[in-house]
Amino acid sequence: MAAYFALIVAVLSRILPHTFGTTSVGFTAVGGGLLYFGARRGRWQGIFAVLALMATDFYLTTYVYNYPFHVSAYVVTWLWYAGVCLFGHQVLASKPSALRVAGAVLATSTSFFVLSNLVVWAGSSMYPHTAPGLAACYVAAIPFYANDVMSTAITAGAFFGLPALARNIAASVRDGLHSQRPA
Repeated sequence: MAAYFALIVAVLSRILPHTFGTTSVGFTAVGGGLLYFGARRGRWQGIFAVLALMATDFYLTTYVYNYPFHVSAYVVTWLWYAGVCLFGHQVLASKPSALRVAGAVLATSTSFFVLSNLVVWAGSSMYPHTAPGLAACYVAAIPFYANDVMSTAITAGAFFGLPALARNIAASVRDGLHSQRPA
């Protein structure tokens, strides 16, 4: 159930900023939510996460941004969603240590940075289709990358860390109660 909660948080993190006019914050729970969903649900259940985020993309594009929706503009992003779910399942399902989560956060944010900006450079006329144009595209996106790393780290840290913290507190309380019993 917690995995679906993470998915809902990811969807809401994309929609609510537009509802409240706070889009300048740049926070999104998508990367961390997908990692957690993938780690806690079966591989094939990742399709639910991908479908939820596909619907979010459609909603935002057509109703919030008022642009025409073209599936071809989102294929790479949707494949990335699926890839992050599978990555979370592969790397974090069995042993979600702090080091593994940190590595997954960096891999998730970096892969989105590399893929999304390559698609922008290749598929638009915003930058010249040259090596300097590609470099300019990546340099312009660095602030977005920093926001994504922080957002993904906060989200994944909360989703993976809070349950671990709760288990540790419960174990400490349980051990404290056992040590107070008379012999």
